[in-house]
Amino acid sequence: MQFVSRLIEFATNHYLLAGAFVVLLVLLLLNETRRSGRNLSTAELTRLLNTDQGIVLDIRPKKEFANGHIVGALNIPQDKLANSLSQLEKHKGKTIIVVDGNGQHAGAACTPLQQAGFTTARLSGGLSTWRGENLPLVKG
Repeated sequence: MQFVSRLIEFATNHYLLAGAFVVLLVLLLLNETRRSGRNLSTAELTRLLNTDQGIVLDIRPKKEFANGHIVGALNIPQDKLANSLSQLEKHKGKTIIVVDGNGQHAGAACTPLQQAGFTTARLSGGLSTWRGENLPLVKG
């Protein structure tokens, strides 16, 4: 509680510094969002797949991928992605939907894809969101 009151006091006394901090924070968030592709809900992902406008790229390790993944997903572990972009060339006209375990690493994986000319998106919340909505997974 004391921290909040001190923070308010600081912001009141140093409103230019506090304002500059807020502006920089917003710019950082906007930049990160732009760099990492847009977030998709499970419904948006399903629509892209059903209309053949997207392909799922699962960046989890092979063992996790084998324990359950979205139907039709390609698996290229994140640490091998930069050297495996040629595997995705045939999908260049589609949106590459990057999926990871819980949405923490998908944004970073989108950056090299975008630099290589791919259109990217990421599943918001990763595979945990997919599982949480009881959507189907394939094992193997």
